[in-house]
Amino acid sequence: MSTPIRGSFTVVGIGPGDPELITLKAARIVGAASVVAYHAGVRKQSHARRIASSLIPAEAIEEELRYPVTTGTTSHPGGYVGAMAEFYESCAVRLSAHLDAGRDVVLLAEGDPLFYGSSMYLHDRFKEIYQTSVVPGIPAFAAATAAVSTPLVRQTDVLTVLPGTLPEPELARRLADTEAAIIMKLGRTFPAVRSALAAAGRLEGAWYVERASQPEERWLPVADVDPSSVPYFSLIVVPGDTAPAPAAARLRQELPAVEPVEAARGGVSTGSTGGEVLVVGLGPGPDGWLTPEASSALAEVGHVVGYAPYVNRVPQREGLRRHASGNTVEVDRARHALDLAVAGERVAVVSGGDAGVFGMASAVFEAAEDPAYAGVRVRVLPGVSAVQAVAARAGAPVGADFAVMSLSDRLKPWSVVEDRLRAVAAADLVLAIYNPASRSRTEQIGLARDVLLEQRKPDTVVVVGRDVGRAEESLTVTTLGELDPASIDMKCLVIVGASSTRVTEAGQVWTPRYVR
Repeated sequence: MSTPIRGSFTVVGIGPGDPELITLKAARIVGAASVVAYHAGVRKQSHARRIASSLIPAEAIEEELRYPVTTGTTSHPGGYVGAMAEFYESCAVRLSAHLDAGRDVVLLAEGDPLFYGSSMYLHDRFKEIYQTSVVPGIPAFAAATAAVSTPLVRQTDVLTVLPGTLPEPELARRLADTEAAIIMKLGRTFPAVRSALAAAGRLEGAWYVERASQPEERWLPVADVDPSSVPYFSLIVVPGDTAPAPAAARLRQELPAVEPVEAARGGVSTGSTGGEVLVVGLGPGPDGWLTPEASSALAEVGHVVGYAPYVNRVPQREGLRRHASGNTVEVDRARHALDLAVAGERVAVVSGGDAGVFGMASAVFEAAEDPAYAGVRVRVLPGVSAVQAVAARAGAPVGADFAVMSLSDRLKPWSVVEDRLRAVAAADLVLAIYNPASRSRTEQIGLARDVLLEQRKPDTVVVVGRDVGRAEESLTVTTLGELDPASIDMKCLVIVGASSTRVTEAGQVWTPRYVR
């Protein structure tokens, strides 16, 4: 018995609305289709069918896939997500019947099929079962950019595509961190999107484009848009040319030149205008652990400098410039902050936890030893440290004398780490271990455990806190002998108790303040 020939499934991008923007390939495939499917709104005619109507063969079978809901309320027990999942499954069943009967199915998709397109959900279901393909189309943002006749990106500009449904603070942060942006999914999100643009300092020069390439097309500055008039078929173009100049270039353009450093007979001339660097501890994670002093400082500075995940935790606001970098360039990062301060800027250098505990404070003071920064004021604002957070979750394990160490050997030899571990063990101090492991350092925590076991009993209490203060938080109480090095990663902080450290019946860990 021969195997029945199945049809093929092709998702065809038909562009943003103007039928003349349909590609030749898309037109050819639609014109030869046995079955043409398209989505339609709850109570609306299919926009996709309207665009491609002149191409659909008269003899083709048409399948209208009408959404059960848009973003409104639904009585479905699974809510909006459940209703949509059920809808896509029913669509798959309908189209599978044609494919199994040997008919080729073309699914029309506005813009580009894989760019925020609904067609991808059916493609995901079919690609392992049937012969599938995708024909790209001109996305709406390309038509919108053409409408305003403004270059979107030049040379090394970064383009970020953002859904307007992002939380406003996150949207503002991302807008501040890119040169050019496209913001999709407007409608009811428009007021929050406009607010985010203002907070990021990107409102001026941002264009609102409605129904790009269609007869009803219109565009105007975002600042002039009536929020009540924004339909679904709209987006915002933020050209790269409107981005603030990079900090160094902007400072050269706007601020007085800094005289070169001159050192003679112990005298230093810096030309500093007396800026300030605040080194701010953000706490271990939750906003509730950020001190009021730190919040006030971050609300007043003009620049935030730091490791990218920490910079990302600072709310974006109008006038704030962000300078994010990698995790192993602390002194370079500190110099950049000091350079900004020399030019008269007020700068915050941010660290997780407390900036003075394996944070950016020491790196700033190291860089500030350069005579060029003699006129810069440096202040350190304390934060809740990771050891405090883990200890509080566990009970009171650091209620007596304790030591704090980092197992990282990036800035000191491992032999020094071992010597200090032995000294702490001999002194019978509670030990808080930062940086116990990383992707490239997987052996140190096991070595540290073995060094401590030379002088500590195997039943010594150990607390392992992972992601404390975050949704993924976990806390494990174990012993030094049973500590599994493979369970420790870069998100952990480890507290090794003293000989007097105890565990209550409720599982809380504490260390007496007295010694007997």
